[in-house]
Amino acid sequence: MAQKPSIPKGTRDFNPIEVAKRNYIFDTIKAQFQHFGFQPIETPSFENSETLMGKYGDEGDRLIFKILNSGDFLRNVELSSKFLKEIFKKCLENTFLVIYKKKFENVSKDEFENEIDSENLVKFFEKSLFSNELFLNTFSNNVIKKIKSEFNKKEPYIFFAIAKYMEKTVVDNDNLLKYSLIFSKVTERAIFANVFIEDNFKDVANKISEKALRYDLTVPFARYVVQHQNEIDFPFKRYQMQPVWRADRPQKGRFREFYQCDADVVGSQSLWQEVEFVQLYDAVFSALKLEGVTIKINNRKILSGIAEVIGAQDKLIDFTVALDKLDKIGEEKVKEEMLSKGISKEGIEKLQPLFELQGDFSEQIEALKAILSVSEEGKKGIEELEFINTAVSELKLQTAKLQLDVTLARGLDYYTGAIFEVSAPEGVKMGSIGGGGRYDDLTGIFGLKDVSGVGISFGLDRIYLVLEELNLFPETISESIKVLCINFGEAEALTCLKAIKVLRAHGINAELYPDAAKMKKQMNYANKRAVPYVVLVGESEMSSNTFTLKNMANGEQQQLSLEDLITTLQ
Repeated sequence: MAQKPSIPKGTRDFNPIEVAKRNYIFDTIKAQFQHFGFQPIETPSFENSETLMGKYGDEGDRLIFKILNSGDFLRNVELSSKFLKEIFKKCLENTFLVIYKKKFENVSKDEFENEIDSENLVKFFEKSLFSNELFLNTFSNNVIKKIKSEFNKKEPYIFFAIAKYMEKTVVDNDNLLKYSLIFSKVTERAIFANVFIEDNFKDVANKISEKALRYDLTVPFARYVVQHQNEIDFPFKRYQMQPVWRADRPQKGRFREFYQCDADVVGSQSLWQEVEFVQLYDAVFSALKLEGVTIKINNRKILSGIAEVIGAQDKLIDFTVALDKLDKIGEEKVKEEMLSKGISKEGIEKLQPLFELQGDFSEQIEALKAILSVSEEGKKGIEELEFINTAVSELKLQTAKLQLDVTLARGLDYYTGAIFEVSAPEGVKMGSIGGGGRYDDLTGIFGLKDVSGVGISFGLDRIYLVLEELNLFPETISESIKVLCINFGEAEALTCLKAIKVLRAHGINAELYPDAAKMKKQMNYANKRAVPYVVLVGESEMSSNTFTLKNMANGEQQQLSLEDLITTLQ
């Protein structure tokens, strides 16, 4: 029976037109990265698990794709799983489990110990374990000795707990990972768990998976900077355009495999970097003809200052999460959420000018100065925003606009200064199409302290959808070849191939239809491929050393020499 073709959930195939459109975005972004002096780097698709784990919080760690180790590492796991399977079956078949299952299913430890024949249980487990060849092959003599010493303590509840757990978790497949995890869970429930875990199953996950697919480009970049710090000239401007993987639940606009396009500068605290990133966003979206995007900006110091003013320094995250919902749920609901998070009514009243904040960038800054007059942190944030706005106003943007948004709080866990987010032009329903910010100690997680940086990213997939919706992709983007030569036979095909060789040397994409099929079939092929021109070479063209060029859009034909053909197609 033939296998039904499929791909993993959360991944996609891209047809030639889609690839061409995506490459158009990639090429446009890359060109601007290079105009601004950013250098390309690439990091491996997978990193050591310890590089990624613990860097994204519990939720992020859960979404990291782990890679099963290859080679002979599974030998011990396999032996352990076979041993477990054998022991499970023996436990089920053994009389003591049948007899005591119902009688002691809900009894306490003390009640059990008063009733159970511990000597018989010890003998049973000793016989099951220490005479078992798989068990002996799996563990070292030193570990077996430790396990025996625990058995000699004759604490019967240990065995009862293990037996009950085994009885509940018996399975009949040979899934090694499942068995190894069952084994570790069994040992956790026993007093001698530390013997197994410490000596054999310490970091079981790492024994099974020592590597993981890249979750984002930021942590690998931080690792790269620290690892290559002696080879890097600071400030270091890098760009990176590579796929990342997240074990997220697939849904519209959210995939398990997708590209990130990042640019960062590390090793400089200068605010001119933030000014350049605003210009970079403007340059990229202007080059894509995506005019009217809004570059929203805020500053972590301003949010910290506001929290200080209302007496909620210890509730900064709760405060900002609620404030971030202002556009979605309105002022009253935001206030209710803040109250529910323990922010005082008096503190919320002090926020009233914030809810009424309006006007252009400069007007909002003046209003913030009044709100944050007693916060040194907040005043510092205002100074930084004023510097950026003044510089951008002097330099001027092409098509984008810079907007202050005090509710913007993305990446608050690691951003320490400016925070950016880019929204699509008005009328387009789409989430952010870019974002970033300033971070003061990203490399500190790998031991290199006090290296400040700032970076931004572009949301490739969302940008694609916006360009598609607004019909902004160039019409010629799907052209894979400029001209198709029609095949009338062996001699004609050879003449065409000689001409094609010359056309390609002049940078013209050309192709020969491989079979001497009917003219209609070859023309249909050209139409489906959206080929703008076809070349016809028959007996008359061969005798006159010319080529008939047909414009597929209007049907016009002209007979040309090879030199004129090149000129026309270039």
